[in-house]
Amino acid sequence: MQIVHVVGARPNFMKVAPVLHALSGRPGVQQTLVHTGQHYDPNMSDVFFQQLGIPAPDVNLSVGSGTHAKQTAEIMTRFEPVVVERKPDMVLVYGDVNSTVAATLVCSKLGILVGHVEAGLRSFDRAMPEEINRLVTDQLADLLFTPSEDGDVNLQREGIPREKIHLVGNVMIDSLVRLLPEILRHTTPGLPKRYALVTLHRPSNVDDSATLKGILKSLLDVSQDLSVVFPAHPRTRQRITEFGLNADQLRLLDPLPYVEFLALQRGATVVITDSGGIQEETTYLGVPCLTLRNNTERPVTVSLGTNVLVGQDAEKLRSELANILDGKAKKGTIPPLWDGNTGERIADILTGKQSSGNAPHAGQKREASVKAQSSQVVR
Repeated sequence: MQIVHVVGARPNFMKVAPVLHALSGRPGVQQTLVHTGQHYDPNMSDVFFQQLGIPAPDVNLSVGSGTHAKQTAEIMTRFEPVVVERKPDMVLVYGDVNSTVAATLVCSKLGILVGHVEAGLRSFDRAMPEEINRLVTDQLADLLFTPSEDGDVNLQREGIPREKIHLVGNVMIDSLVRLLPEILRHTTPGLPKRYALVTLHRPSNVDDSATLKGILKSLLDVSQDLSVVFPAHPRTRQRITEFGLNADQLRLLDPLPYVEFLALQRGATVVITDSGGIQEETTYLGVPCLTLRNNTERPVTVSLGTNVLVGQDAEKLRSELANILDGKAKKGTIPPLWDGNTGERIADILTGKQSSGNAPHAGQKREASVKAQSSQVVR
């Protein structure tokens, strides 16, 4: 059985690692790791691969940055020959980045089975490029691995056959659980006892000068009560400089490796973010999370976890922060199946150890095989 994994950005690395590890011990399984290079910082990516125990990619498409259309098209153009040459039984895509939808489109045209890890998440906000990627990928995928029950509900509402859907849990939490002993041992010199950890990168928050100015003002207000530690995404740092905004009272850091950043999360009094994955990590770690968005594709972090949506409402941010500082932080629980075994459950389904109903599995191909389709590829 030949399985190709496609990753394109750092959040994908945390998701692919447990599945790679789980499948590595299965008889007859051969794996190929394709890195599209959608986001690639040699220093950061290499550290992530090392900490997560991921082998160097077998194929690096080195696509780089660009507009959504250009990047998606370039990934498709470069990925197609890889699929035609390797003829995989299954291609696994992860999350909601452009690499996810691009690889899915290529495989659908060539008759290759696709499994989507982290399927069914919805923000119901089509202004978010990630939402479009999620919708298209889930319509085309053959196996849909969901992290929580809301994913199953969303997919069935959209007409996805029930037998294609598998509630397996949150694969990213597998990586957190595996590295938790190392995270617990890690210390960050010079940190105050209490601090707010901030991440900010979404275009809706950082690409408009007035919006970013308002958020930074709120963070400067926060800094009157708590030190603000802010590992700044390159996009965000560039906008702060470009717009001439004041961030002098904030402790700006360069982006951090995985273990170091999780250690900061675990020790934080509160995390203020617009990241989807961080909403999940804080829920597992039991750390209060205030999300600078009006919606989330991970509602289980709000209904069960420690997450509170504050949008761009400065007053709500202040009031929620006051609750946390007064010891009235929202108490959450860990969602079902977020137990560190999601990768094994996915591996069981792919190798037929767990019943998958009438859904196709990795030992099958669609009737339209790669061999039949490859003659139509325009080179």
